[in-house]
Amino acid sequence: MLNKLFFIFIALYFQSSLAFLPNSTIFPELPKIGDFDPNSLQEFFNEFTQARPNLERESRMIGEIEDSIMDGEIEYLHLDGDKEFSSVYMEPETNSPKGGVIILHSRGYHANWASVVHPVRVGLAEKGWHSLSLQMPVLEKTAKYYDYVPIFPYAHERIEAAIDFYKQRGVDNIVLIAHGCGAHMSMSYIDKFGDDKISSYVGIGMGATDYRQKIVKRFPLDKMLVPVLDVFGENDFPGVIRLAQSRKSLMDISGNAKNAQIVIDKADHYYKEGDTSRVLVETIDNWLSAL
Repeated sequence: MLNKLFFIFIALYFQSSLAFLPNSTIFPELPKIGDFDPNSLQEFFNEFTQARPNLERESRMIGEIEDSIMDGEIEYLHLDGDKEFSSVYMEPETNSPKGGVIILHSRGYHANWASVVHPVRVGLAEKGWHSLSLQMPVLEKTAKYYDYVPIFPYAHERIEAAIDFYKQRGVDNIVLIAHGCGAHMSMSYIDKFGDDKISSYVGIGMGATDYRQKIVKRFPLDKMLVPVLDVFGENDFPGVIRLAQSRKSLMDISGNAKNAQIVIDKADHYYKEGDTSRVLVETIDNWLSAL
């Protein structure tokens, strides 16, 4: 309890000092793209608007998962209003479970995506973790980062449902693992609700956006109290690599000595090169197991 109060004090102290640091604006000034002013996204950031996910495309993705899944099983999680969404769940393959991981896929993909998601969810189950991969809200294939920002709140309720799934099963060591746009969605969740319902956080390829599209609101890494692992590939997207130092600076502000930033050699954003996906799984498990 005292440690948590200490971290809160430190985080608040440094946040009050951020105004004096360069490039520390929570809502940065965003350049226009043609006639579109992305600064308009900041007014209703993390609020429900008229923007809606593409449920028809999501339904097609779910059908593909159901027809092809080999490891784990489909688990439907409930939302308010008698709604539900799909996830893929695996029991740990050891007698002494380490905890439960919640995995968020990147933009436009699905909960059993062959790159990153499938290796991580299966690999961590093999290493003793309950594994729950969520189907996140999607838009049409051509949608970009700025298109997704208004539907972030739909991701929030899915993260909450996944946390409840574990709580109902007596799993308290809950880890949130997010890749690409999933990291944007999870960061917006933590920005709004805090991180007190999870034990630790893993971001994979954090900060990836699109050409000329900048992050709408600074990641809340400076106010997070749980340990954070920021992991990315040596050959990751330029934006992910370029923002690595700023992410590290924000993580340092939180004051958690267990925070880490790790680069995976030879890996790109999708961990398709050689055995980089295996190295990613081992990196995550080793870090989590040492907490």
